[in-house]
Amino acid sequence: MFNLNGKTILVTGGTGSFGKKFINKVLQQDVKKVIVFSRDELKQYEMAQEFTDPRIRFFIGDVRDKDRLYRAFDGVDVVIHAAALKHVGACEYNPFEAVKTNIHGAQNIIEAAIDRGVQRVIALSTDKAASPVNLYGATKLASDKLFVAGNSYAGDKNTRFSVVRYGNVVGSRGSVVPFFKKIRETGKLPITDERMTRFWITLDQGVQFVLDNLERMHGGEIFVPKIPSMKVTDLAEAIAPECEIEYVGIRPGEKLHEAMITEDDSRRTLEYDSYYVIQPEFPWWSEEFKHNGKELPDGFKYTSDLNTEWLTVEELQALVEGM
Repeated sequence: MFNLNGKTILVTGGTGSFGKKFINKVLQQDVKKVIVFSRDELKQYEMAQEFTDPRIRFFIGDVRDKDRLYRAFDGVDVVIHAAALKHVGACEYNPFEAVKTNIHGAQNIIEAAIDRGVQRVIALSTDKAASPVNLYGATKLASDKLFVAGNSYAGDKNTRFSVVRYGNVVGSRGSVVPFFKKIRETGKLPITDERMTRFWITLDQGVQFVLDNLERMHGGEIFVPKIPSMKVTDLAEAIAPECEIEYVGIRPGEKLHEAMITEDDSRRTLEYDSYYVIQPEFPWWSEEFKHNGKELPDGFKYTSDLNTEWLTVEELQALVEGM
Protein backbone atom coordinates (compact mmCIF):
# COMPACT_ATOMS: atom_id res chain seq x y z
CA MET A 1 0.00 0.00 0.00
CA PHE A 2 1.18 3.54 -0.81
CA ASN A 3 2.69 5.07 2.30
CA LEU A 4 0.32 7.84 3.37
CA ASN A 5 2.19 8.58 6.61
CA GLY A 6 2.69 12.31 6.97
CA LYS A 7 0.67 13.02 3.81
CA THR A 8 -2.24 15.39 3.31
CA ILE A 9 -5.12 13.78 1.37
CA LEU A 10 -8.07 15.58 -0.20
CA VAL A 11 -11.25 13.79 -1.30
CA THR A 12 -13.64 15.59 -3.61
CA GLY A 13 -17.21 14.48 -2.98
CA GLY A 14 -15.92 13.36 0.40
CA THR A 15 -19.33 13.20 2.10
CA GLY A 16 -20.56 10.45 -0.24
CA SER A 17 -20.61 6.71 0.41
CA PHE A 18 -17.15 6.17 -1.04
CA GLY A 19 -15.68 9.26 0.60
CA LYS A 20 -16.79 8.28 4.08
CA LYS A 21 -15.51 4.72 3.77
CA PHE A 22 -12.22 5.86 2.21
CA ILE A 23 -11.59 8.51 4.85
CA ASN A 24 -12.37 6.09 7.67
CA LYS A 25 -9.76 3.71 6.22
CA VAL A 26 -7.16 6.41 5.64
CA LEU A 27 -7.45 7.73 9.19
CA GLN A 28 -6.15 4.37 10.41
CA GLN A 29 -2.77 5.44 9.01
CA ASP A 30 -0.51 8.17 10.32
CA VAL A 31 -1.70 10.78 7.85
CA LYS A 32 -1.09 14.44 8.48
CA LYS A 33 -4.49 15.71 7.37
CA VAL A 34 -7.60 14.66 5.43
CA ILE A 35 -9.64 17.32 3.62
CA VAL A 36 -13.29 16.70 2.75
CA PHE A 37 -14.14 18.86 -0.26
CA SER A 38 -17.82 19.02 -1.21
CA ARG A 39 -20.74 21.36 -1.89
CA ASP A 40 -23.30 20.42 0.76
CA GLU A 41 -22.85 22.08 4.15
CA LEU A 42 -25.54 19.89 5.78
CA LYS A 43 -23.77 16.67 4.75
CA GLN A 44 -20.49 18.09 5.99
CA TYR A 45 -22.11 19.04 9.31
CA GLU A 46 -23.57 15.55 9.70
CA MET A 47 -20.26 13.94 8.77
CA ALA A 48 -18.44 16.11 11.32
CA GLN A 49 -20.67 14.64 14.05
CA GLU A 50 -19.64 11.16 12.97
CA PHE A 51 -15.94 11.83 12.29
CA THR A 52 -14.38 13.69 15.19
CA ASP A 53 -10.72 13.03 14.36
CA PRO A 54 -8.78 16.31 14.67
CA ARG A 55 -6.94 15.56 11.40
CA ILE A 56 -10.11 16.13 9.32
CA ARG A 57 -10.84 19.46 7.64
CA PHE A 58 -14.08 20.34 5.87
CA PHE A 59 -13.94 22.60 2.81
CA ILE A 60 -17.12 23.87 1.18
CA GLY A 61 -16.48 24.12 -2.54
CA ASP A 62 -17.40 22.98 -6.03
CA VAL A 63 -15.10 21.36 -8.58
CA ARG A 64 -16.50 23.86 -11.07
CA ASP A 65 -14.75 26.64 -9.10
CA LYS A 66 -11.07 26.56 -10.08
CA ASP A 67 -10.09 29.33 -7.65
CA ARG A 68 -11.50 27.37 -4.72
CA LEU A 69 -9.63 24.25 -5.85
CA TYR A 70 -6.37 26.21 -6.00
CA ARG A 71 -6.91 27.25 -2.38
CA ALA A 72 -8.00 23.78 -1.25
CA PHE A 73 -5.06 22.01 -2.94
CA ASP A 74 -2.44 24.12 -1.18
CA GLY A 75 -0.11 21.67 0.59
CA VAL A 76 -2.05 18.59 -0.58
CA ASP A 77 -0.08 15.45 -1.53
CA VAL A 78 -2.85 13.13 -2.77
CA VAL A 79 -6.24 13.86 -4.35
CA ILE A 80 -9.01 11.29 -4.75
CA HIS A 81 -11.59 12.70 -7.15
CA ALA A 82 -14.97 11.17 -6.32
CA ALA A 83 -17.21 14.19 -6.98
CA ALA A 84 -19.57 13.87 -9.95
CA LEU A 85 -23.15 14.14 -11.09
CA LYS A 86 -23.92 10.42 -11.24
CA HIS A 87 -27.64 9.91 -11.69
CA VAL A 88 -28.27 8.81 -15.27
CA GLY A 89 -31.73 10.37 -15.47
CA ALA A 90 -30.65 13.66 -13.89
CA CYS A 91 -27.75 13.97 -16.32
CA GLU A 92 -30.05 13.32 -19.28
CA TYR A 93 -32.42 16.04 -18.07
CA ASN A 94 -29.67 18.51 -17.06
CA PRO A 95 -26.96 17.90 -19.67
CA PHE A 96 -25.18 21.24 -19.37
CA GLU A 97 -24.85 20.77 -15.61
CA ALA A 98 -23.41 17.28 -16.08
CA VAL A 99 -20.80 18.65 -18.48
CA LYS A 100 -19.86 21.47 -16.12
CA THR A 101 -19.31 19.16 -13.17
CA ASN A 102 -18.00 15.98 -14.76
CA ILE A 103 -15.89 17.42 -17.60
CA HIS A 104 -15.04 21.02 -16.71
CA GLY A 105 -14.62 19.92 -13.10
CA ALA A 106 -12.10 17.28 -14.21
CA GLN A 107 -10.12 19.92 -16.12
CA ASN A 108 -10.09 22.16 -13.04
CA ILE A 109 -8.85 19.30 -10.85
CA ILE A 110 -6.03 18.57 -13.30
CA GLU A 111 -4.86 22.17 -13.64
CA ALA A 112 -5.04 22.88 -9.91
CA ALA A 113 -3.20 19.64 -9.05
CA ILE A 114 -0.34 20.40 -11.47
CA ASP A 115 0.03 24.02 -10.40
CA ARG A 116 -0.18 23.20 -6.68
CA GLY A 117 2.30 20.33 -6.86
CA VAL A 118 -0.03 17.49 -5.85
CA GLN A 119 1.90 14.23 -6.15
CA ARG A 120 -0.81 11.73 -7.10
CA VAL A 121 -4.40 12.01 -8.29
CA ILE A 122 -6.80 9.10 -8.74
CA ALA A 123 -10.14 9.79 -10.39
CA LEU A 124 -13.08 7.43 -9.91
CA SER A 125 -14.76 6.31 -13.10
CA THR A 126 -17.63 3.95 -13.90
CA ASP A 127 -18.46 1.02 -16.15
CA LYS A 128 -20.83 3.39 -17.94
CA ALA A 129 -17.80 5.24 -19.35
CA ALA A 130 -16.86 2.29 -21.58
CA SER A 131 -18.82 2.50 -24.84
CA PRO A 132 -21.30 4.97 -23.30
CA VAL A 133 -24.93 5.23 -24.38
CA ASN A 134 -26.01 7.93 -21.93
CA LEU A 135 -24.70 11.41 -21.15
CA TYR A 136 -23.41 10.43 -17.73
CA GLY A 137 -21.24 7.74 -19.28
CA ALA A 138 -20.10 10.11 -22.03
CA THR A 139 -19.02 12.76 -19.53
CA LYS A 140 -17.13 10.18 -17.50
CA LEU A 141 -15.41 8.86 -20.62
CA ALA A 142 -14.34 12.43 -21.40
CA SER A 143 -13.18 12.80 -17.81
CA ASP A 144 -11.14 9.58 -18.04
CA LYS A 145 -9.47 10.87 -21.22
CA LEU A 146 -8.66 14.18 -19.54
CA PHE A 147 -7.06 12.55 -16.52
CA VAL A 148 -4.93 10.29 -18.71
CA ALA A 149 -3.86 13.30 -20.81
CA GLY A 150 -3.16 15.25 -17.61
CA ASN A 151 0.12 13.35 -17.32
CA SER A 152 1.29 15.00 -20.53
CA TYR A 153 0.13 18.41 -19.35
CA ALA A 154 2.16 17.94 -16.19
CA GLY A 155 5.37 18.00 -18.26
CA ASP A 156 8.39 17.83 -15.98
CA LYS A 157 6.25 18.35 -12.86
CA ASN A 158 5.89 15.41 -10.46
CA THR A 159 2.08 15.26 -10.58
CA ARG A 160 0.69 11.94 -11.85
CA PHE A 161 -2.90 11.05 -12.72
CA SER A 162 -4.61 7.66 -12.99
CA VAL A 163 -8.18 6.38 -13.15
CA VAL A 164 -10.00 3.60 -11.33
CA ARG A 165 -13.04 2.18 -13.16
CA TYR A 166 -15.47 -0.25 -11.53
CA GLY A 167 -19.12 -1.27 -11.52
CA ASN A 168 -22.14 -0.90 -9.27
CA VAL A 169 -21.33 -0.52 -5.58
CA VAL A 170 -23.44 -2.64 -3.22
CA GLY A 171 -25.62 -0.39 -1.11
CA SER A 172 -24.20 2.97 -2.19
CA ARG A 173 -26.57 5.92 -2.09
CA GLY A 174 -28.98 5.82 -5.02
CA SER A 175 -28.20 2.20 -5.89
CA VAL A 176 -30.81 -0.46 -6.54
CA VAL A 177 -30.32 -2.30 -3.21
CA PRO A 178 -31.74 0.40 -0.89
CA PHE A 179 -34.44 1.08 -3.49
CA PHE A 180 -35.55 -2.57 -3.57
CA LYS A 181 -35.46 -2.73 0.24
CA LYS A 182 -37.60 0.37 0.49
CA ILE A 183 -40.37 -0.80 -1.84
CA ARG A 184 -40.46 -4.54 -1.12
CA GLU A 185 -43.31 -4.03 1.35
CA THR A 186 -45.51 -3.08 -1.63
CA GLY A 187 -45.25 -6.69 -2.83
CA LYS A 188 -43.86 -5.69 -6.24
CA LEU A 189 -40.36 -5.02 -7.54
CA PRO A 190 -39.93 -3.19 -10.87
CA ILE A 191 -37.24 -4.65 -13.14
CA THR A 192 -36.48 -3.19 -16.53
CA ASP A 193 -35.56 -6.43 -18.32
CA GLU A 194 -35.11 -10.03 -17.17
CA ARG A 195 -31.87 -10.35 -19.17
CA MET A 196 -30.15 -7.41 -17.46
CA THR A 197 -26.75 -7.99 -15.82
CA ARG A 198 -24.42 -5.74 -13.84
CA PHE A 199 -20.92 -5.78 -12.37
CA TRP A 200 -20.93 -5.81 -8.57
CA ILE A 201 -18.37 -4.57 -6.02
CA THR A 202 -18.57 -3.80 -2.31
CA LEU A 203 -17.65 -0.41 -0.89
CA ASP A 204 -14.76 -1.96 1.04
CA GLN A 205 -13.41 -3.56 -2.13
CA GLY A 206 -13.69 -0.28 -4.04
CA VAL A 207 -11.83 1.65 -1.35
CA GLN A 208 -9.07 -0.96 -1.10
CA PHE A 209 -8.69 -1.02 -4.88
CA VAL A 210 -8.09 2.75 -4.90
CA LEU A 211 -5.53 2.47 -2.11
CA ASP A 212 -3.74 -0.38 -3.88
CA ASN A 213 -3.52 1.61 -7.10
CA LEU A 214 -2.08 4.65 -5.37
CA GLU A 215 1.00 2.49 -5.01
CA ARG A 216 0.84 0.78 -8.42
CA MET A 217 0.27 3.87 -10.55
CA HIS A 218 2.93 5.44 -12.76
CA GLY A 219 0.51 7.85 -14.41
CA GLY A 220 -2.03 7.36 -17.19
CA GLU A 221 -3.37 3.91 -16.32
CA ILE A 222 -7.04 3.04 -16.13
CA PHE A 223 -7.28 0.31 -13.48
CA VAL A 224 -10.18 -2.16 -13.73
CA PRO A 225 -10.78 -4.77 -11.01
CA LYS A 226 -11.89 -8.33 -11.73
CA ILE A 227 -15.28 -8.41 -10.03
CA PRO A 228 -18.32 -10.68 -10.31
CA SER A 229 -21.47 -10.10 -12.31
CA MET A 230 -25.01 -10.62 -11.13
CA LYS A 231 -28.40 -10.91 -12.75
CA VAL A 232 -30.84 -8.24 -11.66
CA THR A 233 -33.51 -10.94 -11.33
CA ASP A 234 -31.23 -12.81 -8.89
CA LEU A 235 -30.75 -9.64 -6.86
CA ALA A 236 -34.52 -9.19 -6.65
CA GLU A 237 -34.88 -12.77 -5.43
CA ALA A 238 -32.13 -12.24 -2.86
CA ILE A 239 -33.72 -9.10 -1.42
CA ALA A 240 -37.41 -9.91 -1.67
CA PRO A 241 -38.18 -13.48 -2.78
CA GLU A 242 -41.81 -13.00 -1.80
CA CYS A 243 -42.34 -10.09 -4.22
CA GLU A 244 -43.91 -10.22 -7.64
CA ILE A 245 -41.61 -9.03 -10.45
CA GLU A 246 -43.01 -6.32 -12.69
CA TYR A 247 -41.08 -5.78 -15.95
CA VAL A 248 -41.21 -2.10 -16.84
CA GLY A 249 -38.90 -1.88 -19.88
CA ILE A 250 -35.44 -0.42 -20.34
CA ARG A 251 -35.25 3.27 -19.47
CA PRO A 252 -33.63 5.94 -21.68
CA GLY A 253 -29.85 5.76 -21.50
CA GLU A 254 -29.80 2.30 -19.92
CA LYS A 255 -27.94 -0.79 -21.17
CA LEU A 256 -28.83 -4.46 -20.90
CA HIS A 257 -25.21 -5.24 -19.98
CA GLU A 258 -22.36 -3.03 -18.81
CA ALA A 259 -18.80 -2.97 -20.13
CA MET A 260 -15.55 -2.02 -18.42
CA ILE A 261 -13.09 -2.84 -21.21
CA THR A 262 -14.14 -2.56 -24.84
CA GLU A 263 -12.73 -4.72 -27.60
CA ASP A 264 -10.75 -1.74 -28.91
CA ASP A 265 -9.34 -0.89 -25.47
CA SER A 266 -8.34 -4.51 -24.89
CA ARG A 267 -5.57 -4.24 -27.50
CA ARG A 268 -3.56 -2.13 -25.06
CA THR A 269 -4.80 -3.77 -21.86
CA LEU A 270 -2.71 -5.97 -19.56
CA GLU A 271 -4.17 -8.68 -17.33
CA TYR A 272 -3.03 -9.41 -13.77
CA ASP A 273 -4.34 -11.86 -11.16
CA SER A 274 -7.08 -9.60 -9.76
CA TYR A 275 -7.26 -6.62 -12.12
CA TYR A 276 -6.64 -5.22 -15.60
CA VAL A 277 -4.68 -2.14 -16.66
CA ILE A 278 -5.62 -0.14 -19.76
CA GLN A 279 -2.26 1.36 -20.68
CA PRO A 280 -1.85 4.93 -21.89
CA GLU A 281 -0.37 5.59 -25.31
CA PHE A 282 2.58 7.70 -24.14
CA PRO A 283 6.02 7.61 -25.75
CA TRP A 284 7.55 7.53 -22.26
CA TRP A 285 5.47 4.54 -21.16
CA SER A 286 8.10 1.99 -20.22
CA GLU A 287 8.25 -1.81 -20.42
CA GLU A 288 9.26 -1.83 -16.77
CA PHE A 289 5.83 -0.43 -15.86
CA LYS A 290 4.14 -3.59 -17.15
CA HIS A 291 5.30 -5.81 -14.26
CA ASN A 292 4.75 -9.07 -16.15
CA GLY A 293 1.20 -8.22 -17.15
CA LYS A 294 -0.33 -10.58 -19.71
CA GLU A 295 -1.61 -9.29 -23.05
CA LEU A 296 -5.23 -10.12 -23.88
CA PRO A 297 -6.36 -12.21 -26.85
CA ASP A 298 -7.77 -10.54 -29.95
CA GLY A 299 -11.44 -9.70 -29.61
CA PHE A 300 -11.44 -9.72 -25.81
CA LYS A 301 -13.96 -7.51 -24.04
CA TYR A 302 -14.88 -7.33 -20.39
CA THR A 303 -18.65 -7.11 -20.10
CA SER A 304 -21.08 -8.08 -17.39
CA ASP A 305 -22.82 -10.72 -19.52
CA LEU A 306 -19.59 -12.44 -20.65
CA ASN A 307 -17.99 -12.46 -17.20
CA THR A 308 -16.58 -15.75 -15.90
CA GLU A 309 -17.48 -14.99 -12.27
CA TRP A 310 -21.10 -14.74 -11.11
CA LEU A 311 -22.76 -14.10 -7.78
CA THR A 312 -25.40 -16.61 -6.72
CA VAL A 313 -28.65 -15.66 -5.01
CA GLU A 314 -27.19 -16.91 -1.71
CA GLU A 315 -24.03 -14.83 -2.13
CA LEU A 316 -26.12 -11.77 -2.95
CA GLN A 317 -28.22 -12.35 0.16
CA ALA A 318 -25.07 -12.50 2.28
CA LEU A 319 -23.82 -9.24 0.78
CA VAL A 320 -27.12 -7.45 1.24
CA GLU A 321 -27.57 -8.68 4.81
CA GLY A 322 -24.03 -7.52 5.64
CA MET A 323 -24.81 -3.93 4.69
